[in-house]
Amino acid sequence: MKESSNPSSIRSKQEITSALLNLMRKYPYSEITVKQIVLETDLARKTFYLNYSSKDDVLDALMNQIIGEYVQALSSSDDEPIAIIFNFCKKKKDLLKLLHKNNMLYLLLLKLNEVLPEHSRKSDMSRNPFAKLMTGLDSDYLIAFNIGAIWNVIFKWVDHGMKDSLEDIRNTIDAYLKRLA
Repeated sequence: MKESSNPSSIRSKQEITSALLNLMRKYPYSEITVKQIVLETDLARKTFYLNYSSKDDVLDALMNQIIGEYVQALSSSDDEPIAIIFNFCKKKKDLLKLLHKNNMLYLLLLKLNEVLPEHSRKSDMSRNPFAKLMTGLDSDYLIAFNIGAIWNVIFKWVDHGMKDSLEDIRNTIDAYLKRLA
């Protein structure tokens, strides 16, 4: 994705992203073309390529935005990380369903694995309940372990149709973690 703070470019990117998501509701991602995305908008094909190099680039920019919002929530909230991720998943429920429908949920996992280790190095870990558990240990592996564990819980929730109460799931995880302590 090409970076720009131009309001016209920002609007175009939003329109292109919305078009891609609308098409993903109707068609498998693998069948969607740039031409279809452009036809869903009032934009010229040239505008698409001024902002993105491919439909994958559009999706990657969306994943970056989503993970950026999640990291911002982690940085600005006093809630526990598990509560933050469950609240975040609740807000992004429709996107999670779309990604699951297209067998693309793993893209969020890849972004989490890329972004969270760097975030943990830059952030105040005193509020993180896992910080004292990681002291003196290789945090990169422990962050990957935690991301993988919570990610599989989220994947299972999405796979079950997001019908289970996130509060019940969280209570189960909390009870399990207390048993470990």
